[in-house]
Amino acid sequence: MSSATTATTNSSGEVVLSVRELTVSLPTGMERVHAVRDISFDLKAGEILCIIGESGSGKSVTANAIMGLLSPVIKVTAGSIQFKGMDLVNTPEDKLRALRGRAVSIIFQDPLSALNPLMTIGDQIVEVMEAHGVDTPESRRAKVLELLNEVGLPDPGLLQYQYPFRLSGGQRQRVMIAMALALDPDVLIADEPTTALDVTTQAQILELIRKIQRRKNMSVMFITHDFGVVAEIADRVIVMEKGKLVEQGPAAEVLNRPCHPYTQRLIAAVPRMRSADREAEDDTPVVLEVQNLNKTYRAVGGFFSRGRTVHAVNDISFTLRKGRTLGVVGESGSGKSSLGRVLLKLMDADGGKIVFDGRDIVPMSDEAFRPLRPSIQMIFQDPFASLNPRHTIGRVLTVGPVAHGVPISQAKAKALDLLKLVGLDEGAYDRFPHEFSGGQRQRIGIARALMFDPELLVADEAVSALDVSIQAQILELLGRIQRVMKVAMIFITHDLRVASQICDEVAVMYKGSIVEYGPPSKIFRAPTHDYTQRLVSAIPGSEWEPAA
Repeated sequence: MSSATTATTNSSGEVVLSVRELTVSLPTGMERVHAVRDISFDLKAGEILCIIGESGSGKSVTANAIMGLLSPVIKVTAGSIQFKGMDLVNTPEDKLRALRGRAVSIIFQDPLSALNPLMTIGDQIVEVMEAHGVDTPESRRAKVLELLNEVGLPDPGLLQYQYPFRLSGGQRQRVMIAMALALDPDVLIADEPTTALDVTTQAQILELIRKIQRRKNMSVMFITHDFGVVAEIADRVIVMEKGKLVEQGPAAEVLNRPCHPYTQRLIAAVPRMRSADREAEDDTPVVLEVQNLNKTYRAVGGFFSRGRTVHAVNDISFTLRKGRTLGVVGESGSGKSSLGRVLLKLMDADGGKIVFDGRDIVPMSDEAFRPLRPSIQMIFQDPFASLNPRHTIGRVLTVGPVAHGVPISQAKAKALDLLKLVGLDEGAYDRFPHEFSGGQRQRIGIARALMFDPELLVADEAVSALDVSIQAQILELLGRIQRVMKVAMIFITHDLRVASQICDEVAVMYKGSIVEYGPPSKIFRAPTHDYTQRLVSAIPGSEWEPAA
């Protein structure tokens, strides 16, 4: 079913939440007048409704409007939000406070920022119950253990006394789910709860939400930009674009027969598992040869691993040729980023060789390596954090070459050429990072990495934070740059679909070691190692590209 403003009229279940002609206005001076405009939909008992769209589409604003958590400068200016006959828009704050957590609860995207770093996990869950005057101190503590056990956390008796920074990302997200379930809400809103998680942890969290939803017959509103997640979990789907509801209907109908051009574009941009590989060219020069590389350190990050010696990079060997891309995939903690940092000499190796430009860079001092550093460049995951907010894009791009003796006029000319190459106009040169979208900032990050004409690019989760359509554009850009400049690339990612799209070879890392290595079609279509098999089976809603 495709509709811009009318809700689905399926009467098979009781409507728990009804949104009608909701409009949320933005402050003057913003790029558009309304964050959300004239949207209507229903959420039924025991249903999982997915809201999907790109950043800025109004997904999270809709969730925050339902929760009564909008910023003071963003206001509901029209419409209604009915929860079991109560209009939440006009409900006083004290009554809304009583409903939050008990009637409608929310799981936030980033649990580390949502959890109090100065309170133990157990105390934070108890605080939810205390705020609503539920149970006695003894029964609250018992409920904490019950909740931690329900969300699958190990040793709840010990974990309840730990602080958030001691837990992994997946464990913190499970704690957030436990807090959201503490008062047995009727409606659970999950705002991008799996975006930052690796594929197996994501699969576990999706299965956990689905299992709890079925057992408690909860209504779930699941906000995401990942169509794989939608295919995995949704009963019905709402598609939003720039604050408007452009399509809604049963998940199978929207995914397989999308009506609106925007939905069609989003689905077309989803990376699919490639069935054919690029042919290897054995006569191209070797850019990087890694032999028996090792990096060991003592773990201090979590209470489950304190005091252990961790082999972050364990006896790794591979060869990378000019113009080829090696994908490094694996879960968080597998050693992917440690490998990248060692290759860039941001961290010293404990043994082995890294032969670049015919020289082993492992024993080199920083001073000896400095002339080679421009030839190995990095594309960071978060371009906003890596761009100086006080510098114009022109200065960001030229400061490195100028520091290496390149005349400013020559550096500027090259910067303008590269801005054009990455799809930005010359006017970007004099603007500041905050004036660009996330996808545009990533293009600037790529241009900066290319200012030195590097022989090797290391991209560490370079597209993981981007919407699916922007992600597709950046992947296409990287592929085009590689064809034009013949640069070699190491592409670190936890998204196996992305690795399949862009990589010539894939190395699967597990506990610091490469457990499987080969072309993407072989690795993902016929994995031999049980760890790779688990990774592939956890890909949400994966589809194979038809063979040519």
